[in-house]
Amino acid sequence: MEKVDILIIGAGVVGLAIASELSKQFDDRSLVLLERHSKFGQETSSRNSEVIHAGIYYPTGSLKAKLCVEGNQRLYQFCKKWRILHQRIGKLIIARNENEIPALESILLQGQKNGVTDLERLDKDQIEKLEPNIKAVSAILSPSTGIIDSHQLMLRLEWLAQEQGAMIAYNHEVIGVDSKGNGYAVTYRNPSGQFESIQCEWLINCAGLDSDQIVSLLGINVDEIGYRLYPCKGEYFCVSNTKSALVSRLIYPPPLKELKGLGIHATKSMDGRLRFGPNAIYTETINYDVNEDHAQEFYNAVNTYMPFLNYTDFLPDMAGIRPKIQAPGDSFRDFIVCHEVERGFEGLINLIGIESPGLTSSLTLAKMVKGFIH
Repeated sequence: MEKVDILIIGAGVVGLAIASELSKQFDDRSLVLLERHSKFGQETSSRNSEVIHAGIYYPTGSLKAKLCVEGNQRLYQFCKKWRILHQRIGKLIIARNENEIPALESILLQGQKNGVTDLERLDKDQIEKLEPNIKAVSAILSPSTGIIDSHQLMLRLEWLAQEQGAMIAYNHEVIGVDSKGNGYAVTYRNPSGQFESIQCEWLINCAGLDSDQIVSLLGINVDEIGYRLYPCKGEYFCVSNTKSALVSRLIYPPPLKELKGLGIHATKSMDGRLRFGPNAIYTETINYDVNEDHAQEFYNAVNTYMPFLNYTDFLPDMAGIRPKIQAPGDSFRDFIVCHEVERGFEGLINLIGIESPGLTSSLTLAKMVKGFIH
């Protein structure tokens, strides 16, 4: 059986960031990344808003807050260094009426507690100067919120990992994991459909939507330890290029209760398109169809602050699935990033529930994982 020092499962943006970080830091160790798809980022990492978040909403002291605030700066620096397409276009979190102003005040305070230092409060006149087509009575401006070409980011991370000696094996699907006392034996299906095994000292589980299943393969009860994932589908609609030009920043209403999502908000793509989403639909099946009938839901949500849009403007765009560990009706759940030594699994590092702000936090998640390895 082939042996390696470090094995990573999953080539989403977080798996690639970890591969890049560890291959640089531990250049004397062998590292392999296994990915079941034919290329990187085929699930959550490529089906999202591509927003660089500031870290405003999350509970102070949570991993989501800390890793996002630090990750925001690190990601901009990384993009500048490697010339990855991005735009620091800013975001407005708006109050559509007087009743929503207390929610803005709460969000502003939370962001400041989390260490987001550049937030500004805007009145109606200031909003109109920045975004004349938006209907709002008050807003928070987050200048450090931006957008990124996530494909370019992942392409660069893949290149860095491979340049530093990592091996990335696509079309390799993990189907079994066994603890061997001094490491792990991982069985996978290779591109020819044959079963093979590889042994490692460190096993890093970045399998995204299937990360809880990897844990289950080791005989761990994911329900007992709170690692069960509840896939949550988010759909996006877009509008014509003509109307896309009427908004220049990201526009967010106050978030939904208990952070099921941040509400149907307006984002801009790198090519200037105006997109709306995501909604939040818990699902047991993984499909990426957009239900055209949901256009009414999107229109009703957006028309409250973008009155220039008509129902007929909304066109189905894309959908993504979030790997939530927050069950329907549950309160906030944080990222799980855990070296499972206390459960008797020395060398096993699990990353579970890495949804938003996972893209923004990818480089700081990699840094955190590096800290576990000795």
